[in-house]
Amino acid sequence: MPIVTPEQIAAVMALVPVPHSFAELDERVAEGLPKSALKAGAEKLGRSVEERRALLYRVVPEATLKRRRDRLSAAESERTERLARVYATARHVWDSDEDARAFLHASHAMLGGRAPLEVAMTELGARRVETLLWRLFYGIAA
Repeated sequence: MPIVTPEQIAAVMALVPVPHSFAELDERVAEGLPKSALKAGAEKLGRSVEERRALLYRVVPEATLKRRRDRLSAAESERTERLARVYATARHVWDSDEDARAFLHASHAMLGGRAPLEVAMTELGARRVETLLWRLFYGIAA
């Protein structure tokens, strides 16, 4: 299965400096991504202020996020990267930010009627969404 590049994933999170390998991206996630990475990802994924806020607090509870100075924990960083990866994949497949967001927020029969963004909240769910996206990309019955 093809994968999006670390640069594409980092772009969703507006990471600077940009990681140029998955090893480098993994190291950054393990160290804790900046809070700004989560905010940048929520900006890309959410279609409204309410959706962006709900997504932020789904990844990191509101009280915890307010206490965080500038770095997310490793677990929060993993959730942030996962959503960025799913969005980057959808963006690659649909070649449009608007279409990628529409796909991620709409229920899909192959995901039990759940929205891909909802399913992608877990690592296994994210893999299911990515597999579905690549099937769509290659024209395999999805």
